[in-house]
Amino acid sequence: MKAEIVAIGTELLLGDIVNGNAAWLGRELADIGVDVDLTTAVGDNIRRISAAVGRACERADVVVLTGGLGPTQDDVTREALAELAGVRLVRDPQLEAALRARYVASGRTDFPENNLRMTDRPEGASALPNPAGTAPGLRMTIGPRGTTVYALPGVPREMQEIFTTWMRAELADRAGPGTIVLSRRLHTVGVWESQVSEALAELDAALAVAANPTIAYLASQGQTLVRLTAKAPTELAARELIAGVETRVRAALGDVIYGVDDETLESVVHHLLLTAGATVATAESLTGGLLGAALSATPGASATYRGGAVLYATDSKAAVVDVPAALLAERGPVDPDVAVAMADGVRRAFGATYGLAATGVAGPTEQDGKPVGTVYIALVGAADVLVVRELRLAGGRDRVRQGSVLTALDVVRRQLSGLPQR
Repeated sequence: MKAEIVAIGTELLLGDIVNGNAAWLGRELADIGVDVDLTTAVGDNIRRISAAVGRACERADVVVLTGGLGPTQDDVTREALAELAGVRLVRDPQLEAALRARYVASGRTDFPENNLRMTDRPEGASALPNPAGTAPGLRMTIGPRGTTVYALPGVPREMQEIFTTWMRAELADRAGPGTIVLSRRLHTVGVWESQVSEALAELDAALAVAANPTIAYLASQGQTLVRLTAKAPTELAARELIAGVETRVRAALGDVIYGVDDETLESVVHHLLLTAGATVATAESLTGGLLGAALSATPGASATYRGGAVLYATDSKAAVVDVPAALLAERGPVDPDVAVAMADGVRRAFGATYGLAATGVAGPTEQDGKPVGTVYIALVGAADVLVVRELRLAGGRDRVRQGSVLTALDVVRRQLSGLPQR
C-alpha cells in the first residue's frame, strides 16, 4: 500500500519549525507495511493545499495530512478538503457539544466562538476524536481512485494520539499481514559520511540488485547513521535479512559503530561507566557545558557523572581546578598539558574515577596563534594520563564545539571498551 504525507503550515516553509511529524509518521507507517513514497510541505493556502492533496490522491492509496485544523483563520485544511471534494463544510453538532463540554469540565467560562471552526467538517467526512486536544482529525475518501485521506492536527502529541488510537490498526489491516517493513539503525562516530559510503560501496552495489534489504545513510552533527531496511512476510524473516547485512556492515566499518537504533553516544558511555563501576567529571573551556550536558542527558546519569566545571576564562582554570598559573602563562589555555591538568584537577575535585577535559579554539578567530578548530581532549585516571587527543576540526563555531563533545565522549567509550584511540 502506497502512502503520501502532506505537511501543512507556512512555518514549515519558512524554517520556523522542523517537520518532525513527517519523520514520525514515516517510521510508524513503515512499521505496519505502508510505503511512504513522497512527503510534501505546503503553506496555509486553500488553493495550494487542495492542489497538493489532489496530486497526492492521484498517486497514493492513503494520504495523511498534518496541520491546519486549529481554530485560527490560517487553519484552512478543512476548507481545502471541502474544495477538493466539491462538498460544503457542515458543523457537526456532536463535535460542538463535546468541545463545549470540555471547556466546562476544565472550569473555563470564556468559550471563544472561533473555536467552533474545529467542529466543522467536509460533508461526507468522519471525525477522529482527539484524546489529547480539542481539534479532531478527519477521515474521508477523495478522488477517482477512492484514496483515503486522513487529516491530523499539527501538534505532535495530538497527531500521535489520533494516529495510535484510530489509524494504526486500520491501516495495518489494509496493508495486510504479508508485508513487514523493518529497519535497523547503526550509529557511527568519527568518520565522514563519504568514508562510510566508500567502505560499504561493494555491499551497497550487491544489495542494489535485489533492493531488499536496502542501505541508506544520514549524516548529522559529526555522526553518520547507517539504516538497514528489509521487507518480508514476517518480522522474523525481516530480522534475518537485516542480520546478515548487519554482520557485513560491522565487518567493513569496525569500531566506529558505537550503537544501534535508539542508543546515543552518551547513553552508551553511561552504560559502560555503569558496568565498570566508574564515574567521570568534566572540565570544559570551549564547549561551555555541552559536554556535561551530554553526560547528564541519560536517565540515571547521577550514578556515573559526578559533575563538572565550566572554565571559560583562563584564570578560572587555575582558580577552580588548580591548573598551574605558570603553565597557563607560558603556554596559554589551548595546550595539551593544560588539558591534562584540567582533567586531573576536576577528577580530584569531584572524587571521580576519570577526569575528562576539553580546551580549544572554537572561533571565530584564532587564539594565541592557535587556529580555529584546534582542540585538546584529555582523559586522566587516578594514577595515569590515559589519553591526550589533538584535533583540527573544520567548520564554524557550533560545529567545532559539537565535534569536541563527540570526540570526548568517544575517547571515554574507547577507553572503557578496550578499543584503540583514533
